[in-house]
Amino acid sequence: MTGVLKKGSKGEFVRLFQDMLHVLGNTIVSDGIFGSGTEKIVLQLQKDLGLKVDGLVGPKTWLLVEEKVRAKSNNSVLNTSQFLTESDFDAFATKYQVEKAAVKAVQEVEAAGRGFVQGHIKLLFEGHIFWKELKNVGIQPSTIQAGNENILYTKYFTPNPYYRENQYDRLNKAIRIQEEAAYRSASYGLFQIMGFHAQDMGFDSAKKMVDYLSQSEANQLDVFGKFAEKNNLLSFIRNHDWAGFAKRYNGSAYKTNKYDEKLAKAYTRYSIIT
Repeated sequence: MTGVLKKGSKGEFVRLFQDMLHVLGNTIVSDGIFGSGTEKIVLQLQKDLGLKVDGLVGPKTWLLVEEKVRAKSNNSVLNTSQFLTESDFDAFATKYQVEKAAVKAVQEVEAAGRGFVQGHIKLLFEGHIFWKELKNVGIQPSTIQAGNENILYTKYFTPNPYYRENQYDRLNKAIRIQEEAAYRSASYGLFQIMGFHAQDMGFDSAKKMVDYLSQSEANQLDVFGKFAEKNNLLSFIRNHDWAGFAKRYNGSAYKTNKYDEKLAKAYTRYSIIT
């Protein structure tokens, strides 16, 4: 954690801190938004820990809360062994002959923050993909759409209110209809690799790929490497052709979100510190 978290802060560090608060028995939603509820818990924790009671999460508050979480690690849903380590980046760089700084840049910009939320792999279920996958196994989606509107629709649309629902509930609802089609219809982990890529990644089924991804972020990075190799993305990473990489990974509208610029800046920063 760098800097200070406070009321109004947003992002993955807030979400991670909220996860730790959850492990310590606090009723809190890990939404990545430091609101009044999070602040109230922080104030009470600071009072209990004998810290300055200011509602700000600086290094002292963070470290003491982290220490309390480690003390409960045997029962914790926050499994730090799942996180990426420096040796994971070393192994990836060696295997694919790319600079470690370039790997880190891609992970920072393209990865979905963290690969796990409260101990469970991060996922996003896509109802329009499930529609297609059901048809592929001989099930006509229109005949079962009633009551399943949140997991079955014909086309992608945005904004999608179903993305705000519990994604595991959506996936499990789909599994009850057809397991493999359901697993193929969600994206998973740091790099949000779609389940329908499972066979290309060397897995017998989407379920087996998800089981592998669910073990660690290192496995998620491993599958990203296979994905990058299969889709001829590694040469763009090696040559620091960030526009070429972003166009193929993010789509033709990559410039809208300045993915190429973000990748270039991240690479420059990691080149200095790596």
